[in-house]
Amino acid sequence: MRILVIAETFLPHMSGVTGSVLHMADQLTARGDDVSVIAPHHAGAPDSLTTACGARVPIHEVPSLPLPGYPGIRVATVSATSLRRTIAAHAPDVVHLASPIVLGGRAVIAARQLDLPVVAVYQTDVPGFAAAYGLPFLENACWQILRDLHQRATLTLAPSTASRDLLAAHQISRIRLWGRGVDTEQFRPTARSRALRAELADPTERVVAYVGRLAPEKQVRDLRVIHDMPGVRLMIVGDGPERADLEQAMPRARFVGFRRGADLAAHLASADLFIHPGEHETFCQTIQEAMASGLPAIAPRAGGPIDLIDPSRTGWLYAPGDLAELRARTADLLFDDAKREAMGRAALESVRERSWSALADQLRGHYEQAILANAGVLALG
Repeated sequence: MRILVIAETFLPHMSGVTGSVLHMADQLTARGDDVSVIAPHHAGAPDSLTTACGARVPIHEVPSLPLPGYPGIRVATVSATSLRRTIAAHAPDVVHLASPIVLGGRAVIAARQLDLPVVAVYQTDVPGFAAAYGLPFLENACWQILRDLHQRATLTLAPSTASRDLLAAHQISRIRLWGRGVDTEQFRPTARSRALRAELADPTERVVAYVGRLAPEKQVRDLRVIHDMPGVRLMIVGDGPERADLEQAMPRARFVGFRRGADLAAHLASADLFIHPGEHETFCQTIQEAMASGLPAIAPRAGGPIDLIDPSRTGWLYAPGDLAELRARTADLLFDDAKREAMGRAALESVRERSWSALADQLRGHYEQAILANAGVLALG
């Protein structure tokens, strides 16, 4: 199968969207599929990637401009007409839109003009981010764009039940669930490092980890209610436009910057508890990685974490915005070693079967459905 991925942004190891594309490229090329990527131009980006099985994935860059206020993200400026020629040259069997909005909106028009099946993967709560950045007036406009885009697609994949229900509430149809896998060989409790732990905290302190972008939509500032708890040390893994402000607001926290691979795995396994305070997560891959590392997790009762955390078994969910409850849930786990360790074991067990291989099989099945539907052989409800 020839699969063309249109990625709204494609900076290897920078985002969950890119990470899932890379994992799927590894899995699909290992099955013999031909995968290529179209993405916005970014200085220093490679023109191809080599997957785990040795296959080459070419990356075709299109013109782009930096997103105002967030220059690390590039916004494509290519026209639908030019994009149609590029897509046609790849001659794909199916077009995969990864977290589409601007580039994906033009790509779905171009692909449908070429009578190609399109699978749109909803991965980013752009309307929610608009509100988080102080632009609530853009929320309705974003939903109008997303509704038009996803309704043009043959099939939409949502990462969680909350995302599926949200899309349906905005009159988007033909939705299927498709989650994310986790690498349990890389993320594991045995990646814990005594030396790293000694660098992060005093022997008597408990370490609370956060992993993700340091940007307004992630609500990392909410962790200030944890920062001042006696006997607690925050470890903030990641980078972004809010880093300097957050360092000033939480001077005792350990800001360790962006980490990846075995280094990230060691940082997670060396913590005691994971918290992700963002309320706009369509899935939240870092929760799975923390669980695979043997950590219980705490997150708002919103979006993707609702599917990932089993309250009182693998962690806690708290009412969005209720920072007093967040603090209480944190204290409940940090200062009860038996409870925290039991939840950590349950968390690890809950993700054992969520392999990227299984997710690739599901994705390929969705591709086949879209191809049949586009040919008029299958009706998608």
